Amino acid sequence: MIGVDTLAIIFSSVLAYIFLIPYIDPSQFFLYMSVVLCIVSYLAFASYFKIFSKINRYASIKEIINIFVCVSLSFLVVTVITSLTLTAVSFRFIVLTYIFSLSVIASSRIVWRILNEMHYRNENKIKIQGQIKTLVVGAGEGGSIFLRNTQKNSKDIQIIGVVDKDPTKLNTYLHDVPVVGLVTDIPKIVNEYDIKQITIAIPSLQPQEYEEILDICNAISVKVNLMPSVEDVLNGKLSVSRFREIDVVDLLGREEVQLDMEQISKKITGKTVLVSGAGGSIGSEICRQIAKFEPKKMILLGHGENSIYHIHQEMTKSYQKIMEIIPVIADIQDRERIFEVMKEYQPAQVYHAAAHKHVPMMEYNPIEALKNNVYGTKNMAEASKAANVGSFVMISTDKAVNPPNVMGATKRIAEMIVTGLNEEGKTKFAAVRFGNVLGSRGSVVPLFKEQIKNGGPLTVTDFRMTRYFMTIPEASRLVLQAGALAKGGEIFILDMGAPVRILDLAKKVIKLSGYKEDEIEIIETGIRPGEKLYEELLVDGEQTNKKVHDKIFVGEVNKTTVENVMQFIFNLDNCHSLEVRRKLIEYANKN
Repeated sequence: MIGVDTLAIIFSSVLAYIFLIPYIDPSQFFLYMSVVLCIVSYLAFASYFKIFSKINRYASIKEIINIFVCVSLSFLVVTVITSLTLTAVSFRFIVLTYIFSLSVIASSRIVWRILNEMHYRNENKIKIQGQIKTLVVGAGEGGSIFLRNTQKNSKDIQIIGVVDKDPTKLNTYLHDVPVVGLVTDIPKIVNEYDIKQITIAIPSLQPQEYEEILDICNAISVKVNLMPSVEDVLNGKLSVSRFREIDVVDLLGREEVQLDMEQISKKITGKTVLVSGAGGSIGSEICRQIAKFEPKKMILLGHGENSIYHIHQEMTKSYQKIMEIIPVIADIQDRERIFEVMKEYQPAQVYHAAAHKHVPMMEYNPIEALKNNVYGTKNMAEASKAANVGSFVMISTDKAVNPPNVMGATKRIAEMIVTGLNEEGKTKFAAVRFGNVLGSRGSVVPLFKEQIKNGGPLTVTDFRMTRYFMTIPEASRLVLQAGALAKGGEIFILDMGAPVRILDLAKKVIKLSGYKEDEIEIIETGIRPGEKLYEELLVDGEQTNKKVHDKIFVGEVNKTTVENVMQFIFNLDNCHSLEVRRKLIEYANKN
């Protein structure tokens, strides 16, 4: 590139000289001096503006502007130096050489990009046989990025046209692809061009607009997908030119969480962090989010060998160069083992996600819920305190609020233990409470998908039932944020947005699966043991408007000493299962 630009300046100087021969006769010394000065100063400015480090096949307006600045500055240097040192200076020669140099250098970038794009276009034409005919929704910035990358990198997709909501874009072109109609014209365009799939490339599309497009596409039986999110591209899950399936999250319209990265980084970067339940849905996602902040060590603690193996393999593949990743197989009910682990690794932060979480299962097994959720949490918290852990964050649930079930009751009692331990010592204890997470194990969405796969019906326990929902990454990020905000003894409540009717969720999953609502039956089966119609996020007396983050509230803690809690727990030793269940729920609701 240095050679090309140097030759361009020499060629421009010769051309300018030839043009001016009939009019002037500049001295040879001036000609040589101006050309050498121009080349040296241009190369200096071009290096400063990183002209030679650009990939020319992606040359854009910004690169052309940088070239303009470099050429202009170099000829300004030539003009000043020759004017000060020589008596005979030809400004016409300098100006003409400047114009030719600018034109030739800028043209070299543009021509190279055109040749590359022609090459890719010819390759695509050769391989058009067997390509999937695709219609893109969105003629804006998202559509532009998707089209450009697909045309260059994808061999199995043929973009037939683009549709948009804006009628002023009709009959225009986006990267040589015509805007063939409006979104409402999709059925006609699909039939006319034999479209096989539709890709939505509008990142700002609202949930109701997704549903409208799904309704149109389901009626004509054509596959619908999305261009990948920025996060998927950055994480390496998908390239810009590949697709992702429309998810129920897109239809619920959860806003992206904005984090205080500096605050979280202070707590995690370069430190040892332990996550219990690291193989679970929430625990594994917390590990992924923590890894982005580059801790020194990450301890993956869990009871299930297989789940810890999988998250260890994933973390090792992506992050082994930036941190040490240690898998620890341990049962949080094993007090001696947990104390041993804490003493050995001395973590600065502990995120306690290990728990029994299935409401109906724990109704049948209240003593197991007590051992894992209460004794297990106590072991983790006290071991953390003994090891002088900086902060301990327990993952709780909205089911801990006025619980009618064993799972919620044990999580409420675990909250009491964690907040009660905060009274003295170095460790700051906090609990983070939130509702259901989409896509977790035991979540209703995978169940609905499985029922649709089997031809239905979808089972909803009560058509009036509502739940709070958020995505696993969103919940995990807010857990990290809450951990960074913890001063000790708080219960953080995540802003879950508006509750969602399970019946409406079932209808959305039917649409996502390519069916109409009347094609898959939804039946009411009755509330299961321990279930509530409506979930709450705050216990009476905890109500507060104190917001510590855009998506995080702090509840007023009802203080209960750990001694009082454990005295109650010890009194359950000789009780049978039904009595344990009754007493746990009574105690949790009183406190």
